[in-house]
Amino acid sequence: MLPDRLSFCSTMISRAITSLTALAITAIAVSTTGWPFLRGIHPHRDLARSSSPLSQESDPDPTDFSAEELEHLQRRFGVHGPQTQLAQLFTRGVDQLQPLRANTLSRLHRLKPVIQREADRHTINPMLITAILFDEIQHSKPGEDLPFVVHSGLVETHGPAQLGISELIHQGRLPADPTPQQIAAARDLLMDPDANVELLAAKLARLKGQLGLEREAILIASRSYVDAKAIATLAYLHNGKLDYPARVLRYMQDPALHGLIYSTIRPAPLPVI
Repeated sequence: MLPDRLSFCSTMISRAITSLTALAITAIAVSTTGWPFLRGIHPHRDLARSSSPLSQESDPDPTDFSAEELEHLQRRFGVHGPQTQLAQLFTRGVDQLQPLRANTLSRLHRLKPVIQREADRHTINPMLITAILFDEIQHSKPGEDLPFVVHSGLVETHGPAQLGISELIHQGRLPADPTPQQIAAARDLLMDPDANVELLAAKLARLKGQLGLEREAILIASRSYVDAKAIATLAYLHNGKLDYPARVLRYMQDPALHGLIYSTIRPAPLPVI
């Protein structure tokens, strides 16, 4: 009888310690980031992940947003659900086109210096910037960068990162009610590749602040679930489509994109399509 009671007490103490540890981890995370979505994180799973060799099978998916998170993001930022299944299928098909991929990588290589400069300036992971640019360039519509199309008002986003006039207003670079002349000048600015990348980095820094994330901390998806969830949220807020964060996180792990940003060896020239 006594061994059974001792075993029961030992189990209850162990559970209490686990619960207190989880609460402590949550408190530390909230105090250091202030990120409201930490309420949906399960610290005990993060603790288990750090010690389990089977972590990849048990990790929560950072691109899964709860109903409460989606409601908050939709109400505050106006994001939407995913693309239709047909549109997602088309996107995956486009990614298989090797000549198009080679052209996208070539354009990114030319943007590498400004990506690295602005990532450092705004304390943004350069792979996040690169992944977003890769997606937006890879899936841009033919002809949307032609001057008469840009200034026609038929398309709302411009340049490599597909940014709109509204982002310049958010950053205080345009008044809330710009004149036609200011709008025309803003569209020209957005079509400048270097300026467009700088505006993207500034947008991500702005969104970090709005989410309550530490501005001076670089988010690294492989470091923790919290960082991966923050990156997924930033990607979601940039594009507004729910299927977008998973693509960005996947592109951030693309060996060719990693080599493009971090390699010191100049690759062979890629064909321009």
